[in-house]
Amino acid sequence: MQQNLSGKIGQATKWSSIAEISAKLISPIVNMVLARLLTPEAFGVIATITMVITFAEVFTDAGFQKYIVQHEFKDEDELNRSTNVAFWTNFVFSVAICIGIFFFRDPIAKLVGSPGLGDSISIASLLIIVAAFSSIQMARYKRAFDFKTLFYARVGTAFIPLLVTVPLAFLMKNYWALLIGNFASQVFNAVILTVKSKWKPQFYYSFKLLKEMFSFTAWTLLESISIWLTSYIGVFIVGSYLDEYYLGLYKTSMSTITAYMGIVTSAINPVLFAALSRYQNDDNAFRKTFMSFQRNASVLVLPMGVGIFLFSDLVTEILLGSQWMEASGFVGIWGLTGAFTIIFANLSSEVFRSKGHPKLSLLLQVLHLAFIVPVLMVAVRYDFRTLYMARSLVRIQFVLTALVIMRVKYKFSISETLKNVLPMVISTVVMGAVGFCLELISDNIVWQLCAVLICIVVYFAVLLGCFPKVRKELMGTSYGKKIAKLLKKRGGNSNADTQC
Repeated sequence: MQQNLSGKIGQATKWSSIAEISAKLISPIVNMVLARLLTPEAFGVIATITMVITFAEVFTDAGFQKYIVQHEFKDEDELNRSTNVAFWTNFVFSVAICIGIFFFRDPIAKLVGSPGLGDSISIASLLIIVAAFSSIQMARYKRAFDFKTLFYARVGTAFIPLLVTVPLAFLMKNYWALLIGNFASQVFNAVILTVKSKWKPQFYYSFKLLKEMFSFTAWTLLESISIWLTSYIGVFIVGSYLDEYYLGLYKTSMSTITAYMGIVTSAINPVLFAALSRYQNDDNAFRKTFMSFQRNASVLVLPMGVGIFLFSDLVTEILLGSQWMEASGFVGIWGLTGAFTIIFANLSSEVFRSKGHPKLSLLLQVLHLAFIVPVLMVAVRYDFRTLYMARSLVRIQFVLTALVIMRVKYKFSISETLKNVLPMVISTVVMGAVGFCLELISDNIVWQLCAVLICIVVYFAVLLGCFPKVRKELMGTSYGKKIAKLLKKRGGNSNADTQC
């Protein structure tokens, strides 16, 4: 059974990775065009609207998606009954919240520091109802490790902005292009997931079952609220003190870099949570699975973060354009701190949830909020550089707290965790030193691109040449085996045990 589950995990990881990589190949094109067609102010407006909508979506989901994935059901019938209860609860809450937003749209707009956006927020709230149709469907796919279907939905959704948002941005030149594009993407996602799903909503409801589910989802709901606060409290504070231009710089810098680093995290996190949930009663398999995912994620995330930091001007110019260059420093430091946050903190949250301990994830988020709020309240009164440096560096507390919780609760020693990713850390440090020297030579864009390629070669040369265990593990994948065969044909010794 474990071998069969391991096979499902492997297939799920493959399809999830392909989906995210494919989507991220499309997203850069869309983002680069939109960042040049629309102003930072337009993105600032969208940041405010998104803050309101995502907060409402926290209540409509109420943690049911995680419950469907994580809970061990007695049989298929119990799973279907729980799914129906979750779906109809989501739907009713979505409609109720949309009605509430409609009647209180102007006070809500004033509350978030954007009077005049009431109608826009009200119209955008329809996304909450659309999301309710896809949320539970996604949970069923994830539970069954059917990431192949999610791949089709993910890639199709990624194409919608290219077909809808970009043409509208050419014509409208304002934030409505982004709103309409988001709505089209969500509708497509809901339709494709519902049509291809074996499970369809049925008219069944049980308050008794809802009560049982809510004993789990109550803590998950609080956790989701805390995550939302961590993500958007900065938008609220910056929007209250600074204008929409700086709000656009602040939120777009964060979301852009988070999205690109999400090439890795968005691919592995859903699979990691589903896999750990199945192994929650097998401590040995649980530990091995987590350590393997963490190690493999660090192979790409760590050099990506350091590379964004070293070449922040180049990254900003390519991804956003010259009108965003004031955010270059933020792009760099957010990428650097993001790499360590993903490896040592974000992945740990999947452990808490898969073990059925959302209270620990809630504790982690609340402690982080206790640092973020006062830091931002002080930093926002200075200049923009002070603001983004403070917001980025406060993530260190988040990482340290996660490491301590993992050590105390689950016996993952800090030294064991660091040793798990040490080869990638060493290789990244060497790459960073080389990149720093190369960047000093010239700021010409052609040279900068060449320097990036050299850094990539240096990183993998050190990683694969100096750490045979890592090389063996990477070559153990189907893709790695193909590389090994190719090296063998060319006379390369892929089994060398050279160490630095």
